[in-house]
Amino acid sequence: MTEGNFVDYIKIYASSGKGGQGSMHLHREKFITKGGPDGGDGGRGGHIILRGDKNMWTLFHLKFKRHFRADSGGAGSASRSTGADGKDVYIDVPLGTIIRDADTDEIILEITEDKKEVVLLRGGKGGLGNWHFKSSTNQTPRYSQPGMDGAEGWFRMELKLLADVGLVGFPNAGKSTLLSVLTAAKPKIADYAFTTLKPNLGIVEHRNHQTFVIADIPGIIEGAAEGKGLGHRFLRHIERNSALLFLIPADSDDIQKEYNVLLNELKKHNPELLDKERLLAISKTDMLDDELIAEIKEDLPKGIETIFISSVAEIGLQTLKDKLWKMLN
Repeated sequence: MTEGNFVDYIKIYASSGKGGQGSMHLHREKFITKGGPDGGDGGRGGHIILRGDKNMWTLFHLKFKRHFRADSGGAGSASRSTGADGKDVYIDVPLGTIIRDADTDEIILEITEDKKEVVLLRGGKGGLGNWHFKSSTNQTPRYSQPGMDGAEGWFRMELKLLADVGLVGFPNAGKSTLLSVLTAAKPKIADYAFTTLKPNLGIVEHRNHQTFVIADIPGIIEGAAEGKGLGHRFLRHIERNSALLFLIPADSDDIQKEYNVLLNELKKHNPELLDKERLLAISKTDMLDDELIAEIKEDLPKGIETIFISSVAEIGLQTLKDKLWKMLN
């Protein structure tokens, strides 16, 4: 999946089907001239149904098809025959998709389970046939009910990636490089800021064929929660992560300050993010000797475990995977 194909925000229009017309029919056959009412009910209109798919991780498939209409129910007929139900429309979405009412911004539902089906809009109920209205005082009702209208509306879909570990750091901290070394993912890597414009996912293989998912979140800068840089658009993806891996390069002017800025941006976006397990990795340590590492250790942030790694030289990566696995389990 290329960066340009990652879509985590989309607006769609959906309309469920109208219920079918109930039948107004009087039974007639040879030797039975007054068989009475036997008009059947109309079928229900088609539903609009959302279905979770664990193999999807983007809303890109909805980018060019944003209108969904379900079929109307069939009309009832003689012999109390019920009309056919309208065909349901299924919309497959990746796990972690939130659906909001586009007008009120209210969260309607959330998809977090594979193959789980949730009705977004119910089809209209079919009308009753005239046999329902038969009574001792009205033995030949010549009327039936029309079908009920379906529902419609505009909806916003927002995707929050479901990953075990979220990579948090400033632009050019080495997050994409680390992801490319730990997993088979091939994110864009370059020596300028904001190389990563969309989140990237990768599967890390651990010991004994155990795996976990890691997400590279686009670089955060001071003021991101207020909209600076890439803004807070991608901060919501961190909300789904079980653990957070903070990545700060060894050549940073002030590791303690950078960590505090990152922590503060997460807090301003959602204070609950601070409750997640955290690990700090100092990247690009292949250019350090033992003396420099000792100096850096004296000024590291307190209250968080720290590990020194190098993605290029593959230093400390197995230890990093062991620690992340322990955090997740």
